[in-house]
Amino acid sequence: MEENHLDLKTCLEEAKAFHGDVCAGIVLGTRLALLGLEAIGIGDPKGKDRKDLIVYVETDRCATDAILSVTGCHPGKRSMKILDYGKMAATFINLESGKAVRVVTRMNKKKAGEVDAQKTDFAGTPEEELFSITNVEVPLRPEDMPGKPLQISVCSVCGEQVMDKREIVRDGRILCKPCSEGTTYYGTLSPERTAT
Repeated sequence: MEENHLDLKTCLEEAKAFHGDVCAGIVLGTRLALLGLEAIGIGDPKGKDRKDLIVYVETDRCATDAILSVTGCHPGKRSMKILDYGKMAATFINLESGKAVRVVTRMNKKKAGEVDAQKTDFAGTPEEELFSITNVEVPLRPEDMPGKPLQISVCSVCGEQVMDKREIVRDGRILCKPCSEGTTYYGTLSPERTAT
């Protein structure tokens, strides 16, 4: 029988090794991940359950490193999706059972301002004081699932590839999202490259 290492102490050590230190975000993210996994019935996320798990995280901060470390989910494996909403929250989906939960921190403004000072307290604070958990439904499409790209298109404006049905078709032209909006991640497109 495979030994389960989903205890807080072990997971915090693994998250520390991955992230480089134990900050408040690592403590909160580790606990958040453990709670989410338990709620959807995933006991071995890096072993026998690894193909049954997808996680949507809502921040690009330290907690995401902790969630990655605990769950073994990665953006490159398409088992972790990053929705940068700036929220300390994550949704955990058990692909086999269909069960999904969203776990979010319950910190008020005062607590949020004291995060670094309280990082050691977060390890011992009862779950119900730190987190709320909600059953949710996540409409996963085939193009959201791990595995090889289902489709690769080429943007008619910039000529770059667009994978997994993320292209936009406008007036019969295939466009990537930035070109369809007239922007890139670093600014506005020049007029000759703007899709109209």
